Amino acid sequence: MTQTLTTTPKHLTISSRIEERSRRGELTQQQVDDFQDFLAEVDQEFLQHRIIINNSYTRWFRNGNVTDEELRHFIRQFSVFSNQFLIAALLKVINSPTLQQSRATREILLNELGVIYRKVGHSSDSKIVPTEEEKDREGDPELVSTEGTVDGGICRFRAAHFEWLIGVAEGLGLHYEDIGKRKHGRPTTLHFCDELQRLYGSDDPHIAEGASFAVENWAAAGFWQELEDGLTRIKQTRYPHLHLAFFSWHNRVEGQHAGHTLEELEAVYFQPDFDRDKFIQGGREILDAIAVFWDGLDQDRLNKVYM
Repeated sequence: MTQTLTTTPKHLTISSRIEERSRRGELTQQQVDDFQDFLAEVDQEFLQHRIIINNSYTRWFRNGNVTDEELRHFIRQFSVFSNQFLIAALLKVINSPTLQQSRATREILLNELGVIYRKVGHSSDSKIVPTEEEKDREGDPELVSTEGTVDGGICRFRAAHFEWLIGVAEGLGLHYEDIGKRKHGRPTTLHFCDELQRLYGSDDPHIAEGASFAVENWAAAGFWQELEDGLTRIKQTRYPHLHLAFFSWHNRVEGQHAGHTLEELEAVYFQPDFDRDKFIQGGREILDAIAVFWDGLDQDRLNKVYM
């Protein structure tokens, strides 16, 4: 069975940054060739993983033919993953081997908690007031931004990603106390959450780097678009007041995160202690755990299991 992704995974290749380092004599041609071979291995092991190129659940969801029970079940399970991800992100901050990597991870964690990205040198004074529909599709400019840094940004409770997800849930009759806790998770969902903590938050920097690279590239490979497509159809046909900013914002921002992970990989790969095998292990194992999560949702819908 094949799948047509909205965003086809791009093959990894040598960046202009590496080419410039080679021209300056910082890297030998052999080092560049070895790195290209490694990227080809990462491409095969990560970007060609079946959960990235053939996610049967999100392919089904994209059509919008989802019952109310199936939709509530999806939101509940996704909320558990989303909320429990904060633990894995905090572990990644704590276990980061360098201050620079710690700051990069804090950017993600603090934004998840409600610190708004601030564009350096950009004035937020705008005379154009977006409509409520535009706010839901693009995000309320008072609460969201897809670019910049959290350093110097403003923290707002309503900008926390989990609060956006609460807004989706409430449109379906679910409330704060109904979502996000481990008690709401199916075993397959909790397996994914636990593997995120073990791998993404690992104290082994090579395992964590591989898991982080895989997670961000999975997030940028198209599943957010498939979810947004399905939810948009549901909003148009059944729930006109359903808030979708949580999904539309993540769909727009995740590609930037994936680009940053390649820069991080370039920074660590040429260090003498870089462990290629552990990097691949961390990425492969977290992608397998991601597959358990989505396969669990797919089996739940087929077996009509709802929480």
